[in-house]
Amino acid sequence: MTDKISPEAASALAQIDKSRLPKHIAIIMDGNGRWAEKQGKARVFGHQNGVEAVRATTETAAQLGIEFLTLYAFSTENWNRPKEEVAALMTLLVQTIKGELPTLQKNKIRLQAIGDLESLPQATRDELQEAIDATAQNDRMTLILALSYSAKWEIVEAVKRIASKAQSGELALNDIDEKVVANALSTSGLPDPELLIRTSGESRISNFLLWQIAYAELYFTPVFWPDFREKELYAAIADFQSRQRRFGKTAAQILSEEE
Repeated sequence: MTDKISPEAASALAQIDKSRLPKHIAIIMDGNGRWAEKQGKARVFGHQNGVEAVRATTETAAQLGIEFLTLYAFSTENWNRPKEEVAALMTLLVQTIKGELPTLQKNKIRLQAIGDLESLPQATRDELQEAIDATAQNDRMTLILALSYSAKWEIVEAVKRIASKAQSGELALNDIDEKVVANALSTSGLPDPELLIRTSGESRISNFLLWQIAYAELYFTPVFWPDFREKELYAAIADFQSRQRRFGKTAAQILSEEE
């Protein structure tokens, strides 16, 4: 949400009830490579232009009042991409974290990260940790980057931690419940996303937050990530607010509880 927004963005913003915002939004940022290829450019060109979408979306979410924003920045499967593209992505990630730190500080955004962070290059980890430490006291919004992340990897790691506690006698078998599992995940302490957005027209979850999105509302848009801006985020939130979230109950039960 910048000082000057387009008429389309203003119209989309007007549709939002700010008293019913999702607390946590997660986004699968998809379509950078195809966006670049459509323009006859190398795939990394799309990733470079996707940085502006990250900045615009993060600032807009913070200014709107979203408390948590998780961005799927790099999956474990992305390591299988061409080595040149992966190397360029890691370099871009370092440059982006360093370059966006003033934006995070200005908007009082705290940075966190989830995923197999040990698999990242040392330079990437160092830059990431510096930014996490520098923004630790910010309290307007928490931005979580999912890096070298896979939901299956996360669940396997959680099972290992729980099994280790059970084996040592620290945890009884019958004490293992949903709360224990949730606390063993890398998102422990964070609320589950209420809205999951995926760009580029694909309608897949792609191994992202599989446990946490059990009751999230899913929103798919054909817009490629480099073109995602305020009005697209507003449209997703407006669509979220148009739905009735029942959590297994009937519509009549929900209406009765609201009365």
